[in-house]
Amino acid sequence: MSNWVAISITFIGALVLTLLPMPDWTVWMRPAWVLLVLIYWAMDVPYRVSVGSAWFLGIILDLLNGTLLGEHALALTIVVYIVVKMHSRFRMFSLLQQGLIIFVLVLLYQFILYCVQGFLGELPRGWLYWSSSLTSMLLWPWVYSIMRDYRRRFKVT
Repeated sequence: MSNWVAISITFIGALVLTLLPMPDWTVWMRPAWVLLVLIYWAMDVPYRVSVGSAWFLGIILDLLNGTLLGEHALALTIVVYIVVKMHSRFRMFSLLQQGLIIFVLVLLYQFILYCVQGFLGELPRGWLYWSSSLTSMLLWPWVYSIMRDYRRRFKVT
């Protein structure tokens, strides 16, 4: 299997997980699946998955969610740029430390979306908006382990 096909399958899986229906009371706790997968690939193979991939996936995410075109693209691009610039450092951290970094990166992603929605006059109400960063942080060790095993199995380099 080609490297691009293997990577694309993970992005499609993340988009599907993002679109799965959830009960109303858990919607705010949905992890940032696309961002988590993007961060993993940007940390491990930054010369294959970088800012361009983040922008493209952000546009797809905007189309699927029906949000302002470019909203998610901007947020994903900024976060992935930071990850690509710091990828060699992030890879050396333990999973606990990486989880804390994921928390901060998802908070940054949500903050950018919050600012864009604020300009549009559609601010999310309540503190539950920020809970996605916590669930993303808690799921990071499992996402990392599954993605690492997937990358090794299909020899993505």
